[in-house]
Amino acid sequence: MSDLSVIGAEAGLLDEGWSLVLTEPGACALPGDLPSMLESIPAIVPGTVAAALEAAGRFGRDHPEPLTGKDVWYRRSLAGEAPGPAILRLAGLATISEVFLDNRLVLTSGSMFESHDVPVDLAGGETLSICFRALEPHLEKTGPRARWRPRLMSRQGLRLIRTTALGFMPGWCPEIHAAGPWRPVSLVRPGKNRIFDLSVFAGLANEEGIVRVSFAYEGPGRNLSLACDEREAAFTCIEGRYFAELHVPDVKPWWPHTHGEPALYDVALRIDGEELPLARTGFRSIAVDRGADGNDFAVIVNGEKIFCRGAVWTSADVGTLPGNRAAYEPWLKLAKEAGMNVIRIPGIAAYESPEFFALCDELGLMVWQDFMFANFDYPAADPDFVIHVKKEAAQFLSATQASPSLTVLCGGSEIWQQGAMLGLPERIWKVPLCGEILAELSAEHRPDLPYVVNSPSGGALPFYPNAGVAHYYGVGAYKRPLEDARRANVRFAAECLAFSNLSGSETLGRGKAGIPRDAGADWDFEDVRDHYLGMLYDVDPQELCRTDFERYLALSRAVTGEVMEATFAEWRRPGSTCNGALVFTFQDVMPGPGWGVIGGDGQPKPAWHALRRAFRPVQVMFADEGTNGLDVHLLNETAAEIPVALEVACLRDGKLPVVSGRRELTLGSRRSESIACTDLFGAFFDTNYAYRFGPPSHDVTVARLRHAETGEPIAEAFHFPLGRAKAMYPAEITAYLTEDQGKFWLELSADLFAQSVNVDAAGYRPGDNWFHLAPGKPKRLRLDPLPGNAGRPSGAIRTPNSDRIARF
Repeated sequence: MSDLSVIGAEAGLLDEGWSLVLTEPGACALPGDLPSMLESIPAIVPGTVAAALEAAGRFGRDHPEPLTGKDVWYRRSLAGEAPGPAILRLAGLATISEVFLDNRLVLTSGSMFESHDVPVDLAGGETLSICFRALEPHLEKTGPRARWRPRLMSRQGLRLIRTTALGFMPGWCPEIHAAGPWRPVSLVRPGKNRIFDLSVFAGLANEEGIVRVSFAYEGPGRNLSLACDEREAAFTCIEGRYFAELHVPDVKPWWPHTHGEPALYDVALRIDGEELPLARTGFRSIAVDRGADGNDFAVIVNGEKIFCRGAVWTSADVGTLPGNRAAYEPWLKLAKEAGMNVIRIPGIAAYESPEFFALCDELGLMVWQDFMFANFDYPAADPDFVIHVKKEAAQFLSATQASPSLTVLCGGSEIWQQGAMLGLPERIWKVPLCGEILAELSAEHRPDLPYVVNSPSGGALPFYPNAGVAHYYGVGAYKRPLEDARRANVRFAAECLAFSNLSGSETLGRGKAGIPRDAGADWDFEDVRDHYLGMLYDVDPQELCRTDFERYLALSRAVTGEVMEATFAEWRRPGSTCNGALVFTFQDVMPGPGWGVIGGDGQPKPAWHALRRAFRPVQVMFADEGTNGLDVHLLNETAAEIPVALEVACLRDGKLPVVSGRRELTLGSRRSESIACTDLFGAFFDTNYAYRFGPPSHDVTVARLRHAETGEPIAEAFHFPLGRAKAMYPAEITAYLTEDQGKFWLELSADLFAQSVNVDAAGYRPGDNWFHLAPGKPKRLRLDPLPGNAGRPSGAIRTPNSDRIARF
């Protein structure tokens, strides 16, 4: 996020030798004013004040002390740095900050989201100091009058300051306030070839890759050319700026991993035969189909409609706000493993670093990027404010310009919704920040990407889910029945399905700690989870908690995943209006059963496993169509056709098949098939117990999809015509542990239908968990060792409706 490319320059990170001291606000104007007796603490750069204090044992995440009331001085000697001209590059300073060389002020910054290149002439031996001024006085400023006040944020003054909302949302995340050099600090020394104002575009047209590059150049080189995939094009120079366009025929397109290979290519600049890397990019086309009525929202990649599924990102670590590959990689690999193909960075968070996008490029994860604006009535009429908005947006778009994973740009989160929900007229809440300023910046810098004015938006009111982009919580916070997922006519949910998701080990012994809630509400998201526990399992959650806590805990772990699987089955069926949905949220930001489908410790929760099943690119699903019967739907999103065998059986008493059917077919590439269960059975059978002629004949219907040639299982689906409570059986599970070429496998079988089978293998993560297991069909799971574990697996297998424990 810089105005000067590192191409042709040597960048030296200033990541060691830092210390910090804390003072009262405004106590010291210059580094020379700092009293010598102040306690100095080792500082982490890049990093945050919270990270440094935590490492020194001076800060606790469970009960964080406010970090807005002190000035914090970071200091580092530049002894050993060569004298002469250099660029001091500050990639991100949180938030109101001043930078000094000795006692000389060289930069003042008022935004966390801007980077700075400061020309300096080093004499040698100076001290570099960065003062992060106390945010509290700035939070107390009023500024232009706001036309609405959101409840989400604890401090209304945030709308005037360009900093993250993380830390200022009680009930959503811990109150850890961002402060410090959260992105790298470096010294850049110009080389013989210097590239300025670099512009890189990679596109796809008719199976041909197109690369366009332009820049300003200073250096002795005379022969400049653009190279990619063993092809080359010469640059032309017009008024000091160089331009080249290179066509790469028969290129492999970049795809989201659910639909193909995320192919990447190196783009290089050749100067007099010397090759310098410019970018690693992929070729794809992105569009949005809004339908004939303009109310739709479907992402089109390389001409194919993509069902987008994934989650809303928060932060790799809310305390340290890391931006390196090592911090991102475990999280993003889990996103891919779960079958997610979209990660949304919301306006309440922070811009992630180029390393985040490089990983998403490699893994085939599309990124929905909000600009960092959420809920507030921002002072868009203030020229100074707009200057900062334009700079941060332009820098972000420049830093990510070659990343094929960046898919959608959005003006921010819930700004329009906030004003509309307070009953204000459209002319008030339809602010120009989103509809004009950010829209124009996006069109100028990234005309190849779709722009969404705000999330949500598109309907008669922004928060209506039946048009455009929705934040859908009908199933979820609003406690609507599961059928509401169809009734709401959702087109695209940029947020949905928020629950207090338990991990496999949490015991709810912390009271309400870690359970998210909306400010001002007299309920929290544990209450939401309990509502669906009662609905799905026909129990009184409070009574069950008192009388059989272990069963309550097991059902609490399973229920949110069950709701998610059922909802995505509805949304992914052929004929659904929904083109995508992103779960709120991807990871927890504090200990406890938060919104995340992955805990703050990086371990997947039961809900993650459910999403992994729901997101399979090749999938089988049931759809209850009432008196039109039970349909089974098959999906194949991959580029290859697949010969499959479909088996459907209705079981009585959790074991006896009363009717069954089988069909072999070829599932075409990017195709779906819909089959009525009665077509498989050859005659009428009340599969979903819609006609109720006499007592019910079965309690669960099982669909299995296998590869027709190899017999390998692909996917399963389950339907409960009488509800899940009627299909609870005290199943006895048998488990066998086997080893094959150094990999451990667990083979499971059950005598009766078993719901939400939990495999607890210390130090290992099973390939599936909290799954349903039908009798007579063994299931084989791979056990993957967690980092640092090398022993032979052992553990226990449990189900919510049985005291029997199978051990291995």
